[in-house]
Amino acid sequence: MSMNELMDAARVNKAWPFQEAQRLLKRYPDGAKPDGSPILFETGYGPSGLPHIGTFQEVLRTTLVRRAFEAVIGAKPEDGKTRLVAFSDDMDGLRKVPDNVPNQDMLTTHLHKALSRIPDPFDAGHESFAAHNNAKLREFLDRFGFDYEFIAANDMYNSGRFDDALKQVLRKNQDILDIMLPTLREERRQTYSPVLPISPVSGHVLQVPVEVVDAEAGIVRFTDEDGSTVEQSALGGMSKLQWKVDWAMRWYALGVDYEMYGKDLTDSGVQSGRIVKALGGRKPEGLIYEMFLDENGEKISKSKGNGLSIEEWLTYGSEESLGFYIFPNPKSAKQLHVGVIPRAVDDYWQFRERIAEQPLDKQLGNPVWHLLRANGGFDATEAPGAGESLPVTYGLLLNLVGVLGAEADREAVWSYLANYVEDADPAKHPELDVLVGTALAYNRDFVAPTLKKRAPAANEAAALRALDAVLADIDPAISAEDIQTEVYEIGKREEFGFASLRDWFRALYETLLGSEQGPRMGSFIALYGIENSRKLIAEALAKS
Repeated sequence: MSMNELMDAARVNKAWPFQEAQRLLKRYPDGAKPDGSPILFETGYGPSGLPHIGTFQEVLRTTLVRRAFEAVIGAKPEDGKTRLVAFSDDMDGLRKVPDNVPNQDMLTTHLHKALSRIPDPFDAGHESFAAHNNAKLREFLDRFGFDYEFIAANDMYNSGRFDDALKQVLRKNQDILDIMLPTLREERRQTYSPVLPISPVSGHVLQVPVEVVDAEAGIVRFTDEDGSTVEQSALGGMSKLQWKVDWAMRWYALGVDYEMYGKDLTDSGVQSGRIVKALGGRKPEGLIYEMFLDENGEKISKSKGNGLSIEEWLTYGSEESLGFYIFPNPKSAKQLHVGVIPRAVDDYWQFRERIAEQPLDKQLGNPVWHLLRANGGFDATEAPGAGESLPVTYGLLLNLVGVLGAEADREAVWSYLANYVEDADPAKHPELDVLVGTALAYNRDFVAPTLKKRAPAANEAAALRALDAVLADIDPAISAEDIQTEVYEIGKREEFGFASLRDWFRALYETLLGSEQGPRMGSFIALYGIENSRKLIAEALAKS
């Protein structure tokens, strides 16, 4: 496949990253800015807390659009046609002490100071609270191999690199007030200012009215906390901007072309878009995504603790499955809880196995194409991941671990995999070995406590005896598919009285595995072993 073929297909593909890329192409029909600088993608991060799954999804989704845009303009990642900036708003003032942070009393004494000017409560050797969390953000993004540039507000303000944009904010101070004041409550209007000066006495980021004395020199006047009138520069880190103004100023100063954000920031996006226009800039293209929900359909809240962390997902599933689960329609809310992980793992591998045989337009709609390409995983003009598949589904692996019970460990699981997997060696199947570990953890924490095998009914016991007889005479080399056929045939026999095959399989799951749902029994018997499967049947019949 040539780059031109890829480009032509990408320009008409309906997958959402390409839809976003096509909108961005309308902004720059030649695929580049007039001055030749790279197209700039941005994601934002507030370092008052540690990076979380919301941070991951925003960087991932933005990366997917970035790579889709490169395909649309016929560029490779190494061509430097695009940039991704991960921006940390670490000049924001600390309004309240987070519950999950140590040294609460110390932090209380630093309330209202910029996050970048508060000591590190973790005592981890970082120069500030923000520096600690910024380091965690970079570790977090590096762990997943994201290609990005990190920019901190503290550095931009203090170094003066934002000074020209700040002067423009001062010049347009009244225009910004005209945009913002009608959106505020009367009480808030009395103290609102686009510029938040930093007190020369306390170091607090102040929410006070500010008079622009000299926009060209960057001089402002305000009343400090002690009642004194202060006239000082707003430049060089002596102020920061209100959130919506700050966001608009960043778009203006950096020349941001694309930034997505959550539904909760819809109003902020509207106001910031109006402000950046007043500054003489242009609002970026972007997508407003829906929020994650918990298993009860309620919005995930860090304070409630009803969400699912990155660490929890990776304890019970793979990195690829997380990206796969996040990929589909960003404009639809998604429930995020441990129950969705097994299906996400298996669905990812089904799509990965399928991709090599798909025509180009189907490949470009396959989530795996985007995930593999996200961080330079393959050359987009080549067929990705040809023939890659897992020899055992995650669901089947979970059933095996569930049957093995409390004594199950990695070595035991691999000993059973030898019945089913050619060259059953963790070193030869590293991705499967990762899932063995996560299956053991998932079973321990969520499956084992719920398993309860019931006694078979009379007709079920008769069918189980028939199955045992078949297994006793079966060729040990029989395939999983042929075993499945034998299981089907028993369930069809009128003498056992099953209303449907579904009832027969439910009986197998509930009496042999202790769960309401289960795997293809032919695959399970082949994996667990015929003799071991007969022992399960004997245990079930002993209860009847």
